[in-house]
Amino acid sequence: MSITIKSAEDIEGMRLACRLASEVLDYITPHIKPGITTKEIDRLGAECMAQQGTISATVGYQPPGYPPYPASLCTSVNHVVCHGIPNDKPLKKGDIVNVDVTVITKDGWYGDNSRMFLIGECSIAAKRLSALTFEAMWHGIVQVKPGARLGDIGHAIQKFAEGHGFSVVREFCGHGIGKKFHEEPQVLHYGKPGTLEELVPGMMFTIEPMINAGRREVKDFGNDGWTIVTKDHSLSAQWEHTVLVTPTGYEVMTLSAGSPPLPPFVTATTT
Repeated sequence: MSITIKSAEDIEGMRLACRLASEVLDYITPHIKPGITTKEIDRLGAECMAQQGTISATVGYQPPGYPPYPASLCTSVNHVVCHGIPNDKPLKKGDIVNVDVTVITKDGWYGDNSRMFLIGECSIAAKRLSALTFEAMWHGIVQVKPGARLGDIGHAIQKFAEGHGFSVVREFCGHGIGKKFHEEPQVLHYGKPGTLEELVPGMMFTIEPMINAGRREVKDFGNDGWTIVTKDHSLSAQWEHTVLVTPTGYEVMTLSAGSPPLPPFVTATTT
């Protein structure tokens, strides 16, 4: 496994990229309400990136075996787990949607994050899933410190999510990030404490659990080559931050003025 350790200069470049990625989510937040289409959300995201001087990492992105991704954002609605392609269907009251934003700065750094949005008044079950998925992500984040292991992150997320009756998607994971969209290491959202790669200062990766209200199994939806849905059609939620391993703990990189408040058990975004 070849993990890129970021220098002080690299970290400054990433700090900017990650803040800008978060600010795209800030920009679209006031517009996400009943009646808007995910294609319009995508247009707003692209508009914000143009104003920033960043570009989308997803437009035309084509890993082996995939068609080119056709949009500036991923918009995953209700039982869509990830990689939902924006379309012309209006969002309605009670829907939940994850918006995933990855920008590339002029200097070539990638910033990656996502948030959940509740459309109008949602069911108690939908609100609970979104809120507890947010907490699950943070349970993973607070494990990050030099000497900890990647398995500690996955175990904390899995224990919390399953303890509330939810399931953790296994097929998709967090990832290292820098001047490439996806770098080593892979960051699983389940696992055993004390296992996998040891964390060292300068490592940077995303923590982005996908949590299902029902069973954990997923499947491809239709023939677009991208959209993943829950097999049992249950709701799915996801939150994502990019995190740096610091000499004393962690720093959450993808923060901006509009970032959601910390859960009660978290005291700081940097330790």
